[in-house]
Amino acid sequence: MFDSILVPLDGSQLSECVLPHMVAIAKPFNAEVTLLRVLEKTQAGASAQLFDLVNWQINRTRSMLYLEKTKSSLQEISPHTQTAVIEGLVAESITEYAQTHGMKLIVLSSHGRNGLTQWGISSITQKIILGIKTSVLIVRAHQHEFHAGEPGGVLAYRRILLPLDGSQRAENVLPIITKLAQFHNSRIHIVQVIQTPEMARQMPPTLEDMDLSSRVVMRNQEEAGRYLEQVKSRSFLEGVAVQTHLIKSDNAAVSLHKLVEQEQIDMVGLSAHGYSGNHLWPYGGMVNNFILYGKVPLLIVQDLPVRQESPPVPEMLTDERIER
Repeated sequence: MFDSILVPLDGSQLSECVLPHMVAIAKPFNAEVTLLRVLEKTQAGASAQLFDLVNWQINRTRSMLYLEKTKSSLQEISPHTQTAVIEGLVAESITEYAQTHGMKLIVLSSHGRNGLTQWGISSITQKIILGIKTSVLIVRAHQHEFHAGEPGGVLAYRRILLPLDGSQRAENVLPIITKLAQFHNSRIHIVQVIQTPEMARQMPPTLEDMDLSSRVVMRNQEEAGRYLEQVKSRSFLEGVAVQTHLIKSDNAAVSLHKLVEQEQIDMVGLSAHGYSGNHLWPYGGMVNNFILYGKVPLLIVQDLPVRQESPPVPEMLTDERIER
């Protein structure tokens, strides 16, 4: 599953909000973690491209010391950690590094050194999650309080929300969430939302229209109820606390966000696509909504195949480069 995890850091406190979550994910999967720092290339004109070797060396050394210090602070609770410093455009370099090294999960802060904004995620985070076909955990940088419930101060996910739509693609996230729930002693809230069918809007609905809509909703509710009970009774969920929710709503996204608040959810888990998902886009509509408007950590399990092409390897900063 998540045997390799990439954690990009830019040195800011906002980006470091991912560290407790990285540990909380890495421990259940005994994952190898890579802390990554990107030294951004300047895009100045030719007249300003004289390379300042001294400043470059200082920045490189500072970055390496920063990552080593971070690694040392995590050593007791996350021993399988390594560091890497690369040079390039930030989003592109992170994406290429993850693809080249076969990372199974990227843990990203919603915002970094440029600070919090009114938008749900920063432009850098957006570029990364749209450019990489791998699983992603988005940690909300505005959250500063963590619930440490395990020895060593490891963050614990006590309540995990898992929206399902009855499709196998949506269930792609289920084994991952089950593993996390077993480790953190979590309660999984499995929810399915039945939406009211859209009717012709040119005229007010007739009694026949309303009756038809009511019968469709009732039929879908019956089927959804059976489906949720079937999921709840699966053998791999034995011993895991599971609570099901069947909601009727005109707007599924609004209902799910309300449920997050009502149940004080610690994490939302979603497959990248559901039954209506299209391989032309990296994420389905519901996932995109939670990326932009979610308030709690969002785990997206990608179900698309990994790209076949081999992207260029980001330029590693080595002593050989210094001697040029």
